[in-house]
Amino acid sequence: MQIDLRTVAIKPLRQTFDHLVERFGDKPASRYQEGSYNIQQESIFHYRPAWDADRVLFDKKRTQIRMKDWYALKDPRQFYYGAYTIARARQQEAAESSFDMIEERGLAELLPVELKQLALDILLPMRHVAWGGNMGNAYISAYGYGTVITQPCLYHAMDHLGVAQYLTRIGLVLDGPEALATAKEAWMSGPDWQPMRRHVENLLVLEDWFEIFVAQNLVLEGLLNPMLYDHLDADFSAKGGTAISMMTRFMAEWSTETAKWIDAQIKAAAAESPENRDVLSAWVRQYRAATLEALAPIAGRAFGEHADETLAELRAEFNNRCNKLGLSV
Repeated sequence: MQIDLRTVAIKPLRQTFDHLVERFGDKPASRYQEGSYNIQQESIFHYRPAWDADRVLFDKKRTQIRMKDWYALKDPRQFYYGAYTIARARQQEAAESSFDMIEERGLAELLPVELKQLALDILLPMRHVAWGGNMGNAYISAYGYGTVITQPCLYHAMDHLGVAQYLTRIGLVLDGPEALATAKEAWMSGPDWQPMRRHVENLLVLEDWFEIFVAQNLVLEGLLNPMLYDHLDADFSAKGGTAISMMTRFMAEWSTETAKWIDAQIKAAAAESPENRDVLSAWVRQYRAATLEALAPIAGRAFGEHADETLAELRAEFNNRCNKLGLSV
């Protein structure tokens, strides 16, 4: 018996969804495009919010920033839910392996006492800063406009919960449950932490969602994360605290990755118009001063006599970053 195998090409009736054809043309779309573009709800609302009757539910006027096309604020990582969860799962596996090795081999017990205490004093209260980042990005996701920016902000909010959990776990590894209570007390009443606590709480009451994006994601994280996961981490490693660096591995990788996404949003918004650039630059100048003031006592505990030098270096690096984004700071 002879069997002839033939291939039959079936031309699809549709290449993609109509709302994507309007933007990209009649061609196959990526998963990121399908889950991100032209799906912001703009009509068929039930009623205006009683608490804000002058605006519709998703209103472009909730921020001073103006964009001709809000979908210009695309995510260079092209994260949709599937890609995001896969990326974070891989990072979690790497972080878990680090924690497992530290606990199995008792590496935390080998840390110098002063380094262990420094990590507890600096890293543990940062759980509450991460919680503020979660709240801010959740607000952006709820009240922002354009799925390409509200979607990654929701992911960023969940990332902050992950950071808080890892910081909690560091405390449990180094000193047990008592460390968490001590860190909370430091956050609530410790003099070194009150400027940062005040700053985080001030960000919680902002109403302009893009202002929160600048104040939280660009400025606060742009100064805080390099201080913790570059400068302080380098000090830990140089003084025999490699185990601490291993436990902050996720945060270091995450802050580098998310900075690229944040920069892309700011650069696109600033390039849209001189008005946008002026507003963004004014916000950066305002919140840079507030953030550096909040970081000063923490940096004093972390770096001692080198605190001012470290903060000056962080400020210079941050200013250079903002200038590259087209801002005047």
